[in-house]
Amino acid sequence: MKKVAAIIILPMLILSFSGLSSCKSRAEKAEMKKVELDQVRALETEIEKNVYPLPTSAEVLKMLHDLEVGYIMGIANPVENSRRYFSSTARALNLGVFGADLSYATLYNMHQEVINYLNAIRVLANELNMSKIYDETLYERIRENFDNRDQLVEILTNAFNQTYEYLSDNDQQALALLVVGGAWVEGMYLTTHVSEAAYQIAGISGVLLEQKKSFELFLEITEPYMSDPAVREFVGWLEPMKNVYAGLTTSLTNQNIIDITKAIEQVRSQVVL
Repeated sequence: MKKVAAIIILPMLILSFSGLSSCKSRAEKAEMKKVELDQVRALETEIEKNVYPLPTSAEVLKMLHDLEVGYIMGIANPVENSRRYFSSTARALNLGVFGADLSYATLYNMHQEVINYLNAIRVLANELNMSKIYDETLYERIRENFDNRDQLVEILTNAFNQTYEYLSDNDQQALALLVVGGAWVEGMYLTTHVSEAAYQIAGISGVLLEQKKSFELFLEITEPYMSDPAVREFVGWLEPMKNVYAGLTTSLTNQNIIDITKAIEQVRSQVVL
């Protein structure tokens, strides 16, 4: 996620520096350009070191697995829905959703579900010209590391990173943000639906509180793209989560968890259709 934040912030920095030299002589401009580039590189390094990393769905769901919560069949987005998404917006959002579902199935060694979700992701990835990221070699690497949770998280996180890097590098930053947003929504949905009474599971409140930071960062990095209709619409869908998180502090009550659960259900219903 650091790369996404850098992609958003650095162009603004470059523009601000370039504006300072607009009234200088050619020689002065050349010297200032060198200084500007040095400053931008230094700032880029600083951003890479200090921007809060938004966890991927694999990292979030590993927290869930570490709480020793069992796998629940039927709560993920059905794989057959992959052929219902025709717009690039719906495909990007649900590529993120299915990425979270893939992480969920993988971390619980659900072999057939892993195959099913990889296939669903390939359908959407093909439409978004990213078939190389989710090819057979990814499944082979997952299969070879089924018993190594940390390695699985790394594999899935890398695939997720490659997804939004591909979109960002091809001037589709808005779609990259939608992939990240869809994954966040599904990760939250799965976390709150691992039990009919998730608030009774010790440790769930910690996972949900941790995601408050991620949510706030996501809203921050979408701000420069609010002129994009798809991003603006999706951020609008997140309003129920924004309202719930706005009233939270450093701990959650049972009612807080119930409210978060209802809010994420409302958001997800607009994403998965």
